[in-house]
Amino acid sequence: MATGNRNMLRVSSVSKDYPTPRGPLRVLSDVTFDMAPGNAAAITGPSGSGKSSLLYILGGLEPPSSGTVTLDETNPFELDAPGRARFRNSDIGFVFQDHCLLPQCSVLENVLVPTLVGGNGGDMDAWARELVAEVGLGSRIDHRPGELSGGEKQRVAIARALIRRPRLLLCDEPTGNLDASSAAHVAELLMDLHRKQENILIAVTHSPALAGQFPMRFELSDNALVRAGSGP
Repeated sequence: MATGNRNMLRVSSVSKDYPTPRGPLRVLSDVTFDMAPGNAAAITGPSGSGKSSLLYILGGLEPPSSGTVTLDETNPFELDAPGRARFRNSDIGFVFQDHCLLPQCSVLENVLVPTLVGGNGGDMDAWARELVAEVGLGSRIDHRPGELSGGEKQRVAIARALIRRPRLLLCDEPTGNLDASSAAHVAELLMDLHRKQENILIAVTHSPALAGQFPMRFELSDNALVRAGSGP
């Protein structure tokens, strides 16, 4: 992997504890890795192993108990709350298991939601329409979520996550609620758009089929992140 700092995601000695009545519960211990633009990694592990906690730390949603995370040399946890929110909105895209679409809004309006905060940096409406076409929903652009299938909703969520051209795209079980055919389509779409945009892509998943699409694979076991092989 590249060793320069520019545009890199650097995770250094990250640990995470949660308070419990019996004392701190450790879910992550000394997690360390680097990823460069164009890298894509899947993270697997059993339920409760800390996969989602790690993703939320990488996305600036939850601070580590110790260690650091930087993206393009910026540590989001050194920013104040408004600065951290701006950083997440401009530099990080999220795709969750639940698409989290606004039911009253059209496909196009849902994709444009992240642009309502901060500068738009150009004609975002045109870019949103291009993204909707890229995910294969050009003919459904005015439809509302209630008129879409589960796989189509997740494709809208992917377009929404990419609208600000984030340097880091984080996916939490993005195919977890889909049937096998829709899951395969969404996995292929994620990888295709990742290659086109050359962002850093990280997905946590229980799905061997999804993990197998990624060139890098990690596994969380006993609170530690270990390399689990490489894909095609």
